[in-house]
Amino acid sequence: MRAYQKILPQVLRLGAALIAVSPQSPDKTQATLLKNFLQYEVLSDLGNQVARSYGLVYRLPDWVRELYISLGVNLPEYNADQSWELPLAGTFVIGQNRRVILSYVDSDPRNRLEPQAILDVLGAKHA
Repeated sequence: MRAYQKILPQVLRLGAALIAVSPQSPDKTQATLLKNFLQYEVLSDLGNQVARSYGLVYRLPDWVRELYISLGVNLPEYNADQSWELPLAGTFVIGQNRRVILSYVDSDPRNRLEPQAILDVLGAKHA
């Protein structure tokens, strides 16, 4: 999220907006926004409705739930539901016609789309 914050001025200059979507409750989402000094919108996707529409939702297996609990991570508290579901991390560039221009999804949450790829596709749209 911080890497995308760094390219926000360029995204805005290209006439685009940057929006993050999180399964966290609005209060937890706001805390993430403040903690990471983000200047773009972070919206709450309660119940993973948006992520589900993109086919990105998976249910955590029991052993992962137990690990989270042992580490003091109360996912139902963060996400304000009891589903123990999370979305895969995805990045999408959506055009003004509401069509997906670029998409990137990886099952490993450490892997994210490089910010430059977003700028490249936005720049190509304005070239």
